[in-house]
Amino acid sequence: MIAKVTVLSILLLLLSAVSSSAEDVKVTVQGATSIANTDDNFVCATIDWWPINKCDYNQCPWGKSGVLNLDLKNKILSNAIKAFQPLRIRVGGSLQDQVFYKVGNSAKKCPHFKLRKDGLFGFSKGCLSMNRWDEINDLFNQTGAMMTFGLNALIGRKKSKTDDTLWEGDWNAQNARDLMKYTISKGYKIESYELGNELCASGVSAKVSAEQYAKDIVALKNLVREMYPDATTQPKVLGPAGFFDKQWFNTFLEKSGQDVVDGLTHHIYNLGPGNDPELINRIQDPYYLDQIAQTYKDISETVKEFGPWSGAWVGEAGGAFNSGGKYVSHTFADGFWFLDQLGMTSTFNHKVFCRQALIGGNYALLNTTTFIPNPDYYGSLLWHRLMGKNVLATTQNASPYLRVYSHCSKEKPGITVLLINLSNSTSFDVSVINDMNLYPSQEQTQDSQDEKPREEYHLTPEGGNIQSDVVLLNGTPLKLTNSLDIPSMEPKLADRYSPITVAPHSIVFATLRDFKAPACA
Repeated sequence: MIAKVTVLSILLLLLSAVSSSAEDVKVTVQGATSIANTDDNFVCATIDWWPINKCDYNQCPWGKSGVLNLDLKNKILSNAIKAFQPLRIRVGGSLQDQVFYKVGNSAKKCPHFKLRKDGLFGFSKGCLSMNRWDEINDLFNQTGAMMTFGLNALIGRKKSKTDDTLWEGDWNAQNARDLMKYTISKGYKIESYELGNELCASGVSAKVSAEQYAKDIVALKNLVREMYPDATTQPKVLGPAGFFDKQWFNTFLEKSGQDVVDGLTHHIYNLGPGNDPELINRIQDPYYLDQIAQTYKDISETVKEFGPWSGAWVGEAGGAFNSGGKYVSHTFADGFWFLDQLGMTSTFNHKVFCRQALIGGNYALLNTTTFIPNPDYYGSLLWHRLMGKNVLATTQNASPYLRVYSHCSKEKPGITVLLINLSNSTSFDVSVINDMNLYPSQEQTQDSQDEKPREEYHLTPEGGNIQSDVVLLNGTPLKLTNSLDIPSMEPKLADRYSPITVAPHSIVFATLRDFKAPACA
């Protein structure tokens, strides 16, 4: 009997050892040339217009996080923005095409958004006062943030008599002109203006034809050139800020013409509705995550063929639509989707990726009530600090559950590799190989004094629970300091020749200072 128990115990130990053993993986980085380039400020976040009574699935997760009611003097908010030095912020969203600016002679009254059954997205028109505009710009000036401002693209149009969702007629630019005039007089800096929100193709609540939209974006470009004659400080012009439809986008670029659209913006909500019980599984499924790659490829080809002077931007992406998933989108698990999307879009030559939202809804980078950063805030900050704009071809020979991306490091020599382990049981021991190095053994014979240790940032969920709001960096919880500052995020130093261990359900940034990549010179 004792012998049987002993044998059984040994078998269980062996099975445990096999199940928990690490899988050796070779990640090959092609450092000779870059395959794509992002903007220097690739990571972007949004501030939306939703009022407190924006509700989905019997919950109202926006609170006071909209453009008109957000506490702009909150210290955590300003510190979270400052930490990026700078953070690109898109001010815009579904209700922007119902917003008038109380400036000049265009608007006499300044109403708040109210629930209205026959209104777009169930709300009435709203108004931005210049007092509020001053407060918004004060925050941006104090934190060094870069602003993309979304303009109302429906002013001047009327609903079609034959199509309930189609809006016809020319865009009336007078209210936008008055806003720009005021903005310039105050010395406020706008990095880019975007025309409309989700009005392209079949639209969401309203739509405009590609030919008409092209005509209107030309009018916006001419207005920007007139109001900002200095080409060195002239804001970019972006559009159409909606879901990609190849024919519509092709026509839009073709009809608007050369050097008009600086950023071709499209929106991504590829995880489905926020109340879908499959959301937590989709985020961990590499085959599901890969489905969106074709869209990124198609839009990059559209830019290449019809607008090479432009660049593809993800102008809004929240993963799950209708405010995100209540138990998923603000947790560690969401980083599997979010950081993978940052990596994937950059390989398809996207210049900017705007996360919905900086604050508000279930998918916010900051908690809507407390403003305390959620795990994706720290993931996006690490990306911003570590990943440079030159994207390198990166492959691995093991599992689809290990996602790998690499860029030239930001500001410092070498490369930074992003490793995302979607598996809940398998760890990976990763060796990063330079495809230019034909004799890797010779690399280890150089003077050890010249060697630089590898810098590693391991992100894991508190308690191993991927639906936790607390993220650990190298085993230590990331929490605000006593003065409400963002904590410093220091790497763990490792022997450059040892493999990088990527634990199950973890995310790792690793910077290799000695990696010789001519593309990064």
